[in-house]
Amino acid sequence: MSILFTPLTLRELVFKNRVFVSPMCMYSSREGLPTDWHMVHLGSRAVGGAGLVMVEATAVTPQGRISPDDSGIWSAEHAAAYLPITRFIKEQGAVPGVQLAHAGRKASTDLPWRGGRPVDVNHRGWQTIAPSPVPFSKEEPVIPREATQQDLEALLGQFAQAARRSIEAGFEVAEIHMAHGYLLHQFLSPLSNRRGDEFGGSLENRCRFPLRVAKAVRDIWPEHLPVFVRVSASDWMEGGWDLEQTLHLCKALKDIGIDLIDCSTGGMVPEAMPPFGPGFQTPFATAIKKEVGIPTGAVGFITDPAQAEQIVATGLADSVFLARALLRDPYWPLHAAKALGVDLPWPAQYERAK
Repeated sequence: MSILFTPLTLRELVFKNRVFVSPMCMYSSREGLPTDWHMVHLGSRAVGGAGLVMVEATAVTPQGRISPDDSGIWSAEHAAAYLPITRFIKEQGAVPGVQLAHAGRKASTDLPWRGGRPVDVNHRGWQTIAPSPVPFSKEEPVIPREATQQDLEALLGQFAQAARRSIEAGFEVAEIHMAHGYLLHQFLSPLSNRRGDEFGGSLENRCRFPLRVAKAVRDIWPEHLPVFVRVSASDWMEGGWDLEQTLHLCKALKDIGIDLIDCSTGGMVPEAMPPFGPGFQTPFATAIKKEVGIPTGAVGFITDPAQAEQIVATGLADSVFLARALLRDPYWPLHAAKALGVDLPWPAQYERAK
């Protein structure tokens, strides 16, 4: 019996299986609005059998986008534009999710296929903000503006408002992005947070603003629906954010009412050297699940059905988030089920090919 293709229930929401589509930036939005690309991209993964289809990092404010072509949800127009997409995802039996994000000092960059370099105000860019005026890259030292107390209050409201818009848009899972070197991770890591106020210095202080954001989103999100948090469990750098600090954060997130930790790593500084390889991040998901007692999702170089099955069947994590594997094959869940001996229903329109 395959555990990968058994349901997972969080609060009152039932995921039909434990194969989750990881949030992946498409750099194909117009003023933050989803396009036909998003309907086809996200809809294909729902047709392909995934239990959760998560939208890319979706900015809570225009200045929070990684690039000018990133997704956003800062207005009623954005919420309305996502409604047909979330409706289609649900019609396929999948759960639609949204990752609420702010890129902080890593915002205002060009498209990755154009090099991904910082862009200035004359090239559709903007002034970035961060916990401290510390650039992301030494090679291209763009100095972010240090966020003021007023900025933080505004950001808190923007995350809360984005959560409200996401409910209007039909999403059933909200994931808060605290990973990959973006704004909330920047508050957590000593490598990027040099503040001397209540939001910098000690571990408790560095966790303060991200936890306030998590509470604001959890307070707004419907009680019967889950909220996830994506973390980078290690900066892979001496003196940076690490697993011990992550465990402290996750215990506080659990107390707030967060329902699942999506466990990634890295992204804080370009010179970090993670030990890339199959399942290299899974041990972090396992440690958090064991030490904190909260459901986790494993992510990173999970490509083979047997590998994904082993992760959930042995309790290393409760779900797997797939990214590149699902870019290569939108129907990975249907093919994985067959490989694992599971007779998974196919869309009626595709039955003749089963």
